[in-house]
Amino acid sequence: MIIQRIQESIELKKLLLADVALLSRIEEAAGVIVKAYLSGNKTLFCGNGGSAADAQHLAAELSGKFYIDRPPIHAEACHVNSSFMTAVSNDYGFERAYARYVEAVGKEGDVLVAISTSGNSGNVIQALQQAREIGFTCIVLSGSTGGRMADQADLLINVPSDDTPRVQELHILIGHIICELVERELFGKE
Repeated sequence: MIIQRIQESIELKKLLLADVALLSRIEEAAGVIVKAYLSGNKTLFCGNGGSAADAQHLAAELSGKFYIDRPPIHAEACHVNSSFMTAVSNDYGFERAYARYVEAVGKEGDVLVAISTSGNSGNVIQALQQAREIGFTCIVLSGSTGGRMADQADLLINVPSDDTPRVQELHILIGHIICELVERELFGKE
């Protein structure tokens, strides 16, 4: 089983490598984020479970540093304020929590990176809807179809699989690539 799982991961990465359109959208996503920072905006991330962990991880890569020792930039995961998340979930329902957070801290020109392997997470969809209403650019990282989130995406990065662990592996790889591209564009090479 171990060899099979590693081989599945390799094969999926080969599919990514061969998909010129998908590679182009990854590069475009980095450009969208760079443009937002150059305009004084920020990047928000959201997801559930493993995708929430990826959201937090990628926000930390941008706000702290990736490769280059440089000034921090504003990036945050919508779920990290547990008091906010639990209060809003209690008062408005979990489905509204991310949307409420986007409404509280977001402004026109910001970027929302919404992460979901299925593309069907209700709370993430509502965050996307709220972000679009405010004037964010919305980037969706999903599995093969993009699910219901695809319609809310300005830029859809849908990896060619529906196997949750393999999709998550590609999401973090793609996220790391985007962070590196953003950092290099904003701060030069190390």
